[in-house]
Amino acid sequence: MSEETFISHLMELRDRLLRSLIAIGIVFLCLFPWASQLYDFLALPMMRALPEGSHMIATGVVTPFLIPVKVAVMVAFVIALPYVLYQVWAFVAPGLYLHEKKLVLPLVIASTILFIVGIAFCYFFVFGVVFKFVNSIAPKSISVAPDIENYLNFVLTLFLAFGVTFEVPVAVIVLVRMGMVSIEQLKSFRPYFIVGSFVIAAVVTPPDVLSQVLLAVPLCVLYEAGIVVARMIGRRAAADSTGQLPP
Repeated sequence: MSEETFISHLMELRDRLLRSLIAIGIVFLCLFPWASQLYDFLALPMMRALPEGSHMIATGVVTPFLIPVKVAVMVAFVIALPYVLYQVWAFVAPGLYLHEKKLVLPLVIASTILFIVGIAFCYFFVFGVVFKFVNSIAPKSISVAPDIENYLNFVLTLFLAFGVTFEVPVAVIVLVRMGMVSIEQLKSFRPYFIVGSFVIAAVVTPPDVLSQVLLAVPLCVLYEAGIVVARMIGRRAAADSTGQLPP
């Protein structure tokens, strides 16, 4: 009986993964005709920072085709992400208790929104500041012409770094709700977290102080936001269990 249940779970997981891949594939096919325009939009912050008349280059034979396709796949995944997360939720929800369902679904939605906000913050603010700063100090004797593949790898690295950074409030809330840490412990850990934030920023960002600060500062702010929200959720949970709001 247990073996049949395990096999049925595997089959359900396979079906939901297949549905997610099909959804991403459908969105990708719809976006494919505009793959080049999507890359142009992704490259816009760099192009604005480059000297007038400068262009990006492609050193590979098929790179001008593959890189826009990769961008289209990335955008398709982001667009299909709500459906993918719904499939994940539908798979794990039957095994959760009611109070866990009430907590998990808002956290999934919040983490998705925060990840996208982190990417948007990186694209619309960080890229403009960093690229302008880097190109302003470049020697006048060189011609700046970034390779499109290197640029895409750089962009994806920073997107991932800022997207994960903006998940800090969710991580703090989960740790507090699971009883692994308390609000007081988080407050006492604050100085170490600030130092760690700058260390992490130095590792995942380019070797310039500006981009490190632009990652470390939001990381610290979001840590404080996570503490505040975790306290509010804890007060609400206590009020639901006792019938009155704790001081």
